[in-house]
Amino acid sequence: MIFFNFLKYMLFLFIIKPFIYLVLGVNVSGAGNLPKVDKSPSIIVANHNSHIDTLLLMSLFNCSQILKIHPVAAADYFCNTKFKRFVFTKLLGIIPISRKVRKATEEELFKDINEKLRAGETIIIYPEGTRGESNELSKFKSGVAHIARMNPDIPVIPCYINGPDKILPKGEILWVPFIADVYVSEPVYYDNTSTKEFTEKIRSIVEFLKLEHKKKEEL
Repeated sequence: MIFFNFLKYMLFLFIIKPFIYLVLGVNVSGAGNLPKVDKSPSIIVANHNSHIDTLLLMSLFNCSQILKIHPVAAADYFCNTKFKRFVFTKLLGIIPISRKVRKATEEELFKDINEKLRAGETIIIYPEGTRGESNELSKFKSGVAHIARMNPDIPVIPCYINGPDKILPKGEILWVPFIADVYVSEPVYYDNTSTKEFTEKIRSIVEFLKLEHKKKEEL
């Protein structure tokens, strides 16, 4: 584990973060709302249009903090070969989750996620479930609400990301230089509403952040 943490640290320090900040560029609004992941766990929630979304969000933190951040990703895509499983679980620290499980209990489905959160680690989750279309916000799945309900003392940090879908469009392999924007909301906590209502609450916050970006673009 120490060896892989070292590789992850070096990967972000010398390759990913320099690429994000020096080659592409990123603007962050609400940076003060970013969680202190080295001190307590959190659930980072964001829209999803590109594979670069995860690298961008993780690059907002210093390299030592990155070691405690774990993106939740589809097992059928990121772990469908031994090589991909090794790269994404060991070097990026993803938590693979099946999108096809139907009979698993809530505790079984979110077991690995809850273990990380209760160990003081942070997760990144995309409630849309898959990459959506550029500038579109799809319906949120309720998984994030179930996770928040099981961990009511852990803050949920909604974020809106604009730009990665232009940097690395869905279905493309070539990078395009484009400055990305990340909007970070104040944390919210599960408030004893239904999971459906909480899911919609999180989505409405992300939608609000999206509108804030649109207003800035129009100025």
